[in-house]
Amino acid sequence: MQKNASSLRCTLGTLSVLLPLFCATAFAQQENDKENDKEIEVIEVTGNASNAALLSPKQSLIDGPFGDGLSIQDIARSVTPISAQMMEVLNITTLQDILAVSPSTYAASGFGAPSLPTIRGQLGELLQDGVRRQAGNNGFGVPLSFNAIEQVDVVKGPPPVMFGSSQRNGGFVNLQSKRASISKQDSKMSLSAGRWDSYRAQIDTSKVLVDNKSGLRLSYERIDNGDFYDFSGYKSDSLYSAFRLVPNSDSTWDINVEYYDVEYTDNAGINRPTQNLIDKGLYITGQGAQANGSLIPRAGSVISPTGEVRINRSQVLTDPGNINTATTFLVHSIYRRQLSDNARLKNTTYYQYLERESIAQNSFVEIIDAANTAQNRTELAYDWHHSQQSIIAFDVRYNSVLGYSQFTTEADAPIDLTGPIMNRRIPLTSEQQARLVELRPGVFVSPGGQYDINGDGAGDFSLSDTTDSSSWQTGLAVQHDSQWTDELSTSLGYRLDYYDVKAQDPIAPQGQVAVSDSINEILQSAQISVSYAITASLTSYIAGSYNEATSNSMAGGNVLGGDNTISELNFATNNSLFEAGIKYAPSDSHWYVDGAWFNQRRSLRNRDGSNTGVRATGLELQAFYTAERFWFNAGYTYIDARYDNSATSQGSRQVADAFDNTRADIIQGTGLGSPNFTPFAASNTQVQGIPQQSLGLNGGLNINEKWSAGFSGIYTKSYPLDFLATVLIRDQFTLDLNTRYLFSEQLALRFTLNNVTNEKNWRPVFEGGFFGSTLVFPELPIHGEVKLSYSF
Repeated sequence: MQKNASSLRCTLGTLSVLLPLFCATAFAQQENDKENDKEIEVIEVTGNASNAALLSPKQSLIDGPFGDGLSIQDIARSVTPISAQMMEVLNITTLQDILAVSPSTYAASGFGAPSLPTIRGQLGELLQDGVRRQAGNNGFGVPLSFNAIEQVDVVKGPPPVMFGSSQRNGGFVNLQSKRASISKQDSKMSLSAGRWDSYRAQIDTSKVLVDNKSGLRLSYERIDNGDFYDFSGYKSDSLYSAFRLVPNSDSTWDINVEYYDVEYTDNAGINRPTQNLIDKGLYITGQGAQANGSLIPRAGSVISPTGEVRINRSQVLTDPGNINTATTFLVHSIYRRQLSDNARLKNTTYYQYLERESIAQNSFVEIIDAANTAQNRTELAYDWHHSQQSIIAFDVRYNSVLGYSQFTTEADAPIDLTGPIMNRRIPLTSEQQARLVELRPGVFVSPGGQYDINGDGAGDFSLSDTTDSSSWQTGLAVQHDSQWTDELSTSLGYRLDYYDVKAQDPIAPQGQVAVSDSINEILQSAQISVSYAITASLTSYIAGSYNEATSNSMAGGNVLGGDNTISELNFATNNSLFEAGIKYAPSDSHWYVDGAWFNQRRSLRNRDGSNTGVRATGLELQAFYTAERFWFNAGYTYIDARYDNSATSQGSRQVADAFDNTRADIIQGTGLGSPNFTPFAASNTQVQGIPQQSLGLNGGLNINEKWSAGFSGIYTKSYPLDFLATVLIRDQFTLDLNTRYLFSEQLALRFTLNNVTNEKNWRPVFEGGFFGSTLVFPELPIHGEVKLSYSF
C-alpha cells in the first residue's frame, strides 16, 4: 500500500501542475474566435502598508453561501469576512487563528491538529468555494493548508439551503481560493523563521497567458517546523495551481488544483487536569495500576499518588513512535455564464481524494486507506424583474470511504508523564486482540460489524469506526429573494436531499461472512430572512432556519451499529436557528459595526455515535474602524450553551476518580478508577469547555509610509473544563505584537512576538467535553517569528 500511495502522490502532484497548462493550451485558441466580443471589465485592488481601508469587511465580497458578489451588509446572518490583507496583518495561518477576528469561534486544540472550525460552541463545517471539504473525523484528522486561500468567510449558524444537509451545524467557514489574474502578472516570495526551529517558505506567481482571456497562478508552500512540545513537529508540502479562462464577455471558468502532503503530531496535552495543575502547574505523579497490579494503562486503573511536582508544559502526552500522516488532492471547477439579461448559470464541480494514517503507541488507530468525494452543483439564477430573483440548484454528491479504526483500549489518566516513555504505551493483551482484527502485523483494528463467535447471543468484538461505505446525496434547492420596497427585502429557501447509503465490514473476522446494510432517507431544510433598512447606513434583519442533518464517522463515512445496521438516528439530527441582528455600514465613514442575538438548537455528535441536543443563546458584536493611518477592530461574544434537557457522557466522571485517597493532602480520590466511561442523565447543565464571554481586540498604526506596528489580544472568561465543573479554566488573555518595515515597494520584513506576557494559558483538548476530566492542552509560551517577503 505504501508503494501504491507513493506512486499516487507522484502522479497527482504532476497533474496539479499539468492540468491548468493543458487547459490553457486547449482554450487559448478561442481568442481568435472571440476578437469581436466585448472585453470583460477587470478591477484589480492593490494596496500597501498605508492602505488600511482594505482591512474593513465593507470592502470584501462574499461568494457562495447566499449568492455571489454580496457585501456583508446584504446578508441577513452574522458573518465575518477575513480578507487576504487581514490574514497577512494578523498572521492567520490556522483555523484557530480566526478567534482573533471573528466572535463565537473559540476552539479546543483538536489534539494539536484541528481540521474543522468551532463556531457557537460546536464543530462547524469547512467549505471551499461553496463546497463542503473532506476534513477527517470530528475535527481530528487532516490539518489545513492556507497556501491556496485568499479570503476566509466565517458564517455563524447552520449552512444555508444551497449547501444542503450536512453533519455539523454550529456554523461554517467558507474558504475562497486564490484566483489567477488575466490582466496582471506578479510574483511574491516569503521566508519565515521562528522559535523551536520553525521554518516556512512560499512562492506565489501569476502569469497572464492571453491578455484579458486566460491566466495561470502557481503557489508552493513548504513548512518544516520543530515544536515546543516533546516529540512533536510539523512538515508539509502544498502545491496549488489556478487557471482562469474568459472566452467571452458572458462567461468565466476557474479551475483550481491542490496537492497537499503533511506529517504532524497527535498532541493530547497533559493528563490529570486537577485545579492545582491549571492554577499552579502542579502535576500528581504515580503510575496507575490495574486490579491485578499491572502498571500498563487500562480502563479502571487507580493511581496511588507519589507526590506533586511542577511539570514542564512541554511534557505532553505524545510518543516518538507515533505515526500521523495525511495526503489529499483537490480539484475545483467553477463555470459561470450570463445566459441572458435575466438568467445566469453557475456550475461547481469538486473532487477530493484523501488518505490518512494514524497509529499511536497507546493503541489508538485510525487509517483512511482511501476516501473519494465528488460533487456537482448547478445553479440557475433568474431575475423576474428588478426586485424578484430566484435561484434553483441541483446538487449531486458522492462519498466513499475505506477506513479502519480502534479507540476502545486507550487509557490516558493512568499514565505518569514524568516517568519513562514506556509508561505511555499500551500493548494489547491476547484477550483484547481477540476482540479485534489484525490489519497488518502488529496493527489491530475493530471489525466493521458485530459477530457472535461463541454463540452466547452477545457480540464478541469491540466496535469503533471501521467501515467500507458509500453514499449518494441528491439535492434540489430553491431560494427566492424579493425587494419589496427600498427598505424591505425577504429571502426564502427550501431544499430536499435524498440519501442512498451503503456500508459493509471491510475486515470481517476470520471465518465470518462480512455483514452489510443499506438505507435510504429524505432530509429537508428551510430558511427565511427579513431585512429592513432603517436608514441608508443601518440595516436590521431577522433570520430563521431548520434542517435535518446527518451523523457520520471518519471522512464522512457511515458505520454499522452493534446490530449490524445503519441507524436511522444518524439521519434524524434536527437543528434550528433564530437570529436577529443589525448592521451599520455607512459609505462615508471609516466605521463598520454589527451585532446579532441568536437562539440556536443543534445536535452534538458524541464519540460513541449518539447525538446530544445543545441549545445556545448568545450575543455577538463586532466593530471595525479603518482610517488611512490607523485601523482597529473588536469582537465580543456572550454565549450560554446548555444541554437541551439532554444526556451526555465523559470518558471519566471526574479527575478525582483516577486516584485513591492514600494522599488526601494532595487529592481526595474516590478510587473508582479511570477511564470509567460515565453517562450523565438528561439536564440543562452548562456545556463544558466553552467560555461564556470572550473578547478579541486588534489594531494597527502606520507610523510612516514604510513602518507599521500592530497588536492582537484575546480574553476569555472562566469556564468549566468538565461536566461536573470540578475544574475551572480561569480568566485568560493573550497579547501578540507585530511590526513591519518596507525597505522598498518590493521588500518587506515583519516581526511578530506572540504571547508577549508569557501567560500560562490552557484550553480543552477536544470538542464536546468527552475528555474534559482526563486531558487539558497547555498553550504556547512567548515565541517570535520573523518573515521576509519579496514581490517581483
